[in-house]
Amino acid sequence: MRIIAVVNGKGGSAKTTTSVNLAAILAEKSKVLLVDADPQGSATWWTERNERDFEIAKETGTNELLKLKKVQGFDFIIVDTPPALHFDALKITIDAADFVLLPSPPAPMDLKALIETVQATIMPAKVKFRVLLTRVDPRSLGKALDAQQALMQAGIPAFNGFVRAYAIHEQAALDGVPITQVRTKVAREAEGDYRRIADELLREVNAHA
Repeated sequence: MRIIAVVNGKGGSAKTTTSVNLAAILAEKSKVLLVDADPQGSATWWTERNERDFEIAKETGTNELLKLKKVQGFDFIIVDTPPALHFDALKITIDAADFVLLPSPPAPMDLKALIETVQATIMPAKVKFRVLLTRVDPRSLGKALDAQQALMQAGIPAFNGFVRAYAIHEQAALDGVPITQVRTKVAREAEGDYRRIADELLREVNAHA
């Protein structure tokens, strides 16, 4: 079993969108538990309204999160974490994680907050991690490539793929389904972004198994 924590200390990073869609894609071939550790409960609200291929559990208490490594019956546990870095729940989840995925828009202020998160919380935990650029403007892909390069130069690994900003992601959340269940041409583009990330994630996690 592998525990994957989806982390960002700042809101608006597509953290829950990433958690839900990766859970749906990984669940096509594996047993997946999505843990909603965010007190706002966005992942629970999104996923509990329809049938899905993965399990969902809302666990915001530190006592429950301390037991993550003892959970049995799943290949992957994906944890949608709270946005505030001072939450004890966040530290507990990172300490339990086999891999930390950090979604962030490529805007300079977002990257500044992300780097602070990495330096304050991720690096001290000695856990494998990688940044995922999200909400990328499809008309300005060069900015995402520049951001990836800047992260790499700062010694912060980033996924080669990134997630473009499509309104269909918000519609999927309103409909209570992952992007894989939306039947439009744009949805296929959005789904493709997350499938590429899922492939990279599996290679990264398996490389450190």
